[in-house]
Amino acid sequence: MRLATWNINSLSVRLPQVLDWLAANPVDALGLQELKLVDEKFPYDALKEAGYHAAVFGQKTYNGVAILSRTPVTDVVRNIPQHTDDQSRVIAGTLDTPDGPLRLVNCYFVNGQAPGTEKFAYKMRWLEALHRWLQEELKVHPRLVLLGDFNVAPEDRDSFDPVGLKDTIHHTVEERQHFQALLQLGLTDAYRMFEQPEKSFSWWDYRMLGFQKNRGLRIDHILVSEALRGSVTACQIDRLPRKNPQPSDHAPVVVTLGG
Repeated sequence: MRLATWNINSLSVRLPQVLDWLAANPVDALGLQELKLVDEKFPYDALKEAGYHAAVFGQKTYNGVAILSRTPVTDVVRNIPQHTDDQSRVIAGTLDTPDGPLRLVNCYFVNGQAPGTEKFAYKMRWLEALHRWLQEELKVHPRLVLLGDFNVAPEDRDSFDPVGLKDTIHHTVEERQHFQALLQLGLTDAYRMFEQPEKSFSWWDYRMLGFQKNRGLRIDHILVSEALRGSVTACQIDRLPRKNPQPSDHAPVVVTLGG
């Protein structure tokens, strides 16, 4: 089974790229972030024709998340329960798999702008709420995958300039502590289960030839629960879509469970 995450940075602009990528990479499920469209404008028909069901939580202009799956998505939850938020950042659903139900939680984490700002304080509150909820989700759904754009570079090796960017957004001690707290729930960073090339990133700024110079960050992640850890056989970042004309600034990350 293969699962993927991709911040598409406007599905209305990049639907053809998503369809092309799915045709070349027929994953079982794909979590999309930054749809930037409302549910009514989601391209259900085009994705159904490509073989995918869709659970959607859209928002006009900003945010928006979706789960595309070969099988219907059930028990769908939108945003973090008991946490008031007017931004569409979380969608969770259960997938039917040969090995039993799998809970997929797809998130577009808060960016946070800069330490000391209200947006950073919002990010901290959001991360605390996510942690509390996932703690309960894992009790009910031991086979759980958390994926998405985390807007956190967990370690220095996940940044092209860890010294120059020290204590800036995505690199702060507070953000990294929250990432570690997710791991302490019993989740594992699937990408780091394998030897990976140095300077492996999933996001590159559009400006200043960020991709061409590999001035990037690894901020898109797939975390697997303890019950799934033993079945993880591969995890890669697919850089090819970042070479497309008018690409998203993020690349897909793909995890393989089983053979």
